[in-house]
Amino acid sequence: MSAYLRLRAVPPPALRNSATWLERQFGEGVEAVRHPCGRCREEALDERYADQERIYAGAAPQHAGDQPQAQVVLGGRPVLRRDRHQPRLLVLTAAQARRVAGFLSAADFDALWGSARGELLPRYGGAAVEPETRAAFAAAHEELRTFYAGTAACGDAVVKWLPS
Repeated sequence: MSAYLRLRAVPPPALRNSATWLERQFGEGVEAVRHPCGRCREEALDERYADQERIYAGAAPQHAGDQPQAQVVLGGRPVLRRDRHQPRLLVLTAAQARRVAGFLSAADFDALWGSARGELLPRYGGAAVEPETRAAFAAAHEELRTFYAGTAACGDAVVKWLPS
C-alpha cells in the first residue's frame, strides 16, 4: 500500500457519495478523472503528509476543523467504508476547496514554518538540516497551493485518499 496521500479534483456533478465510486477514481489512473481541459489534476504528498498538516492546522485555534487551514491536508467529510482497514476517503466540497485555495494563496509560508519548525526539525535531523527540510515542506506547500488554485478556478471538489 502506498504511503502517499493522494488528492484529486473532481467536477461536482460527477461526485458520488459512494466509497466504491471514489475508490475507482484513484484505481483507474489519470483517465478516470481527466478534466475537460484535457489534463488530470492530481497531487500526491509523500509520507511527510501528517507533518505538512501540522504546518497548517497546528497554528490554527482549537476546534478549527471547519477552517480552511485545517482542511488543506487531512480535512474533509469522511466517506464511510465497510472495511475500516481500507484507506480513508475524504471529500471537500467545491466551496471548501475554494476557501482552502484562498487560505493557501494568502498564507505566509515563513510564518507557518516558524510556528511548526520547533516540533518538526527534530524528526528530520535537527537544525543542521533545516535548509533542506524547510525546502521540502516549502515545495509541498507550493504544489498544494497550485493544485488548490487550479481546482478552485475550475469549481471542482477534492477527493482525498489517505493511506491506511
